[in-house]
Amino acid sequence: MSVFTKLFGTHSEHELKRIKPLVDKVEALRPTMQALSDEQLRAKTDEYKKRLAEGETLDDLLPEAFATVREAAKRAIGLEPYRVQIIGGIILHQGRIAEMRTGEGKTLVSTLPAYLNALEGKGVHIVTVNDYLAHRDAEWMGKVHEFLGLTVGCVLNDMDNDERRKMYNCDITYITNNELGFDYLRDNMVIYKEQLVQRGLHYAIIDEVDSVLIDEARTPLIISGQSGKSTKLYEVADILARQLQRGEASGEVTKMSAIMGEEITETGDFIVNEKDKIVTLTQQGVEKVEKFFQIENFSDAENLEIQHNVDLALRANYLMFRDQDYVVKDDQVMIVDEFTGRIMPGRRYSDGLHQAIEAKEHVKVKRESKTLATITFQNFFNKYDKKAGMTGTALTEEKEFRDIYGMDVIEIPTNKPVARVDLEDAVYMTKKEKYNAVVNAIEEAHKKGQPVLVGTITIDISELLSGMLKKRGIPHKVLNAKFHELEAEIVADAGVHGAVTIATNMAGRGTDIKLDDISRELGGLKIIGTERHESRRIDNQLRGRSGRQGDPGESRFYISLEDDLMRLFGSERLMGVFRSLGVEENEQIEHKMLSSSIEKAQEKIEGNNYGIRKNLLEYDQVNNEQREIIYAERRRVLDGENMRDAITKMIKDVIGRTVDQVIGDHQDSSEWDVNELNSILLPTIPLKPLKPEDVAKLSKKELKEQLVEQAQELYAEKEKLFPFPEEMRELERVIILKVIDRKWMDHIDDMDQLRQGIGLQAYGQKDPLVEYKMSGFEMFDEMTANIQLDTLRLLFHVRVEEKVEREEVAKVTGTNKDDTLARAPQKRAAEKVYPNDPCPCGSGKKYKQCCGRKK
Repeated sequence: MSVFTKLFGTHSEHELKRIKPLVDKVEALRPTMQALSDEQLRAKTDEYKKRLAEGETLDDLLPEAFATVREAAKRAIGLEPYRVQIIGGIILHQGRIAEMRTGEGKTLVSTLPAYLNALEGKGVHIVTVNDYLAHRDAEWMGKVHEFLGLTVGCVLNDMDNDERRKMYNCDITYITNNELGFDYLRDNMVIYKEQLVQRGLHYAIIDEVDSVLIDEARTPLIISGQSGKSTKLYEVADILARQLQRGEASGEVTKMSAIMGEEITETGDFIVNEKDKIVTLTQQGVEKVEKFFQIENFSDAENLEIQHNVDLALRANYLMFRDQDYVVKDDQVMIVDEFTGRIMPGRRYSDGLHQAIEAKEHVKVKRESKTLATITFQNFFNKYDKKAGMTGTALTEEKEFRDIYGMDVIEIPTNKPVARVDLEDAVYMTKKEKYNAVVNAIEEAHKKGQPVLVGTITIDISELLSGMLKKRGIPHKVLNAKFHELEAEIVADAGVHGAVTIATNMAGRGTDIKLDDISRELGGLKIIGTERHESRRIDNQLRGRSGRQGDPGESRFYISLEDDLMRLFGSERLMGVFRSLGVEENEQIEHKMLSSSIEKAQEKIEGNNYGIRKNLLEYDQVNNEQREIIYAERRRVLDGENMRDAITKMIKDVIGRTVDQVIGDHQDSSEWDVNELNSILLPTIPLKPLKPEDVAKLSKKELKEQLVEQAQELYAEKEKLFPFPEEMRELERVIILKVIDRKWMDHIDDMDQLRQGIGLQAYGQKDPLVEYKMSGFEMFDEMTANIQLDTLRLLFHVRVEEKVEREEVAKVTGTNKDDTLARAPQKRAAEKVYPNDPCPCGSGKKYKQCCGRKK
């Protein structure tokens, strides 16, 4: 804590003082609400809605609304929010992040602002990290809202679109971040308004906000379609990667060193930089690759695909590890979430890395997918009118929350003082010594009956410790990515006396661990961390599983100098000091200097990870601006807007661009190449061919005006061929939608390819992000021009008798985060009715002239 903070207090302390009078008002209304009958309390909801409609604001209603929920919670579920929970609720209503310790009842806190904001009738989304928590909280806390007359929904992975739509139309909807983001993307791929499931992004309360907005924000949401690309190259590149010899470099191989032309002595065929997760070929390695693929120059643009696949094969073999980054189950490579230790079904590494790992593990290499829709969590959640979050650990990432999301973090005091003892790290020379010490500590606690929760970073360590405990005859439960089905139940029982639980990272996050009386007397839950995580937050989450609501407890991390964090980021000087102390085998060292050194290493990694997420956001910002334009155009079509004006603009734009392309600004009309103009323009707009005498004495501006006028007349003639004007309007919407979707999906995939290759610009001393922005904007301009061309070409050449219907332009095959899109296809309940078929209502009219018009 800085001297300034000691003298003047923290930001959180200042903010808590400001809202104290508001909290006092809520608490003062307690007797008033207690005096009301259930019916009178329920009637408050209609009263508040009426007052909102008459001009009062949510802030005006807050004290009464919060007091109403407080009393309703007591009657509906037997829980009455404490003062600190009311404080948390106010912070959430203000669109900020409430940092509340584990066990402080964050789930109940959310009911207060959720009720208040739901009064506006625009929907409130309560976002959780998995389906289990979404369902549990909707069932549990939903009783409070239903008691007060509000509707509560829960969107789950296996729901179809009709169920989802119904849930989104509730006043309050519980849902996971992945379902929410993918539904947003899918809604922007539908072809009829009736297929939309969401009704807008108004107010979100994000539980475990650091997990959703920080940890998961490193990977954008991606909806994929099938691609025709061969998978053979992955297998060939894997064979090559196994033949190459790993070497070393005298200096650090970085993009900067390449730019500066620094001399680096290299051995072997490739160098692995674990710190930055980069594999680089040496000159010797490049020559071997050229010989293997029988190519002259590995760096040629025409060899881009080979370059990419060799890089992927090396990364798969030397940076991605089985049972740590992924598991192989049922002949499939399945990703393990580095933050939770859970298997993520259906999720795949992007950019071909997943296929490279499949080739490495000799399982079936799945066909490369094509990106159809994508968005980052940063850009998605920033679309909400207001968002708030709660977690036990957010303060270490406050800068990121403020910079990226415009949210500040407020520390909420605990209801009861924290009684947990956090011991200094125990440091050992080797991993073997460390794990022996961990098992000794578990055995010691188990002998007296104290419950122990052991946190590991990887699956293989959890299994190693399990084997060691079995040898000593210590009963225990293992919770890792391979056995996550019983997760909540196993974690909930971790506080029972005598229980020993080994869990990867923060498995079971969001599940309450309650102590029995014997455990409380024995010192509470003992937390043992087997390694420091890259992020201080994850360590704090593990500690926070113990000592809830004033319970006793203790925590300690066990570290060795062989741990990745120490090996890659610990200073040599520190290790030298350690050795100079003459530390004997199995001797434990505790020192504040060691702990602070570890914390500095963690801060360095956190900074790196923040840079990765910020970089991802900066790149996606280019896509986001383009996405907003395309989605707005699609929405106009779905809303049934008249697109005639848009067609008029397209005619002007296409003619203007074509004339500018053929005719220079200062050319005389006698120099104009009308044949070239005809050859470019007429395939799109079938005008009467121009002759030199037609354009004599015309200015360039007059030529454009004349061509536009002729094109408008031609289009008007086309319209007259259709018996009903609305037929032409719907035709315009159908064609615009089809062309936009086809071009946009190709554009997204092109942008994805551009993103993958743009890093090479750094070698040419160019900023890759600037190059990406410039190329991206050029590509977008080209795409919009092509949308206009294709739309006009189709409209000017369409035949009246031709059936043109809305259709999905690409088959969705899956997503990178779950398998929600792999659901069984929904069968049509009735035979499809086409526009010219007799209307099923029996009117005798064609469907398009009867019920079809209403649609």
